[in-house]
Amino acid sequence: MTLILTNDDGIDAPGIRALQKAVNGTGVLVAPKLEWSGCGHRVTTTIPIHIEQRSPAEYAIGGTPADCVRVAISHLFPKVQFVLSGINAGGNLGADVYISGTVAAVREAALHGIPGVAISHYRKGRRNVDWDTAARWTAQVLTQLHDRPLELGSFWNVNLPHLEPGDPDPEVVFCNSCKQPLPIDYAVEGDSLIYKGEYSKRDRTLGSDVDVCFSGKIAVTQLHL
Repeated sequence: MTLILTNDDGIDAPGIRALQKAVNGTGVLVAPKLEWSGCGHRVTTTIPIHIEQRSPAEYAIGGTPADCVRVAISHLFPKVQFVLSGINAGGNLGADVYISGTVAAVREAALHGIPGVAISHYRKGRRNVDWDTAARWTAQVLTQLHDRPLELGSFWNVNLPHLEPGDPDPEVVFCNSCKQPLPIDYAVEGDSLIYKGEYSKRDRTLGSDVDVCFSGKIAVTQLHL
């Protein structure tokens, strides 16, 4: 089975190395050479996409996360059977999935009938992520998802919570995606608007992925095309 690992933080980000650790070093990294956070499902069609092969199992792509999946399945590994994207440094909950390049990678895979999982780690403020812990939690979640049916045209979206050092491992909760909008608060500075929305203060529906993750549990949602 050809397993593709990608992300939107870039191939040198610690999150994708944690993802690699979660799957015991299996799979092939086909990830953006640069950071593409918040790029959504953008694809490259009017300029060349550069491919840098760093090793037989690592390719840095001069494009977006969705580009990485398209390049992997059409050019590098035509028999791709699964795609993992992450571990993103920051949550991808509710409305975030329309903005996230991390999620767009597995959505692109789903468009081609390939199952996948997007994994993100909610961050409280600017606090650092314990990537070793994130890798361990991810491995546990992937084990649970292995035997769960995934409908054609759907994919998993996983969000890890930000807990305190020494806290017990979080519960895994299967839930629905929150439908509440993100904050759209701006400060006026001359002729410009500066975004001031606070992620942690976003509206959340009880029992939704935002509520579950903010409550200290791992939120797992099945998303559909």
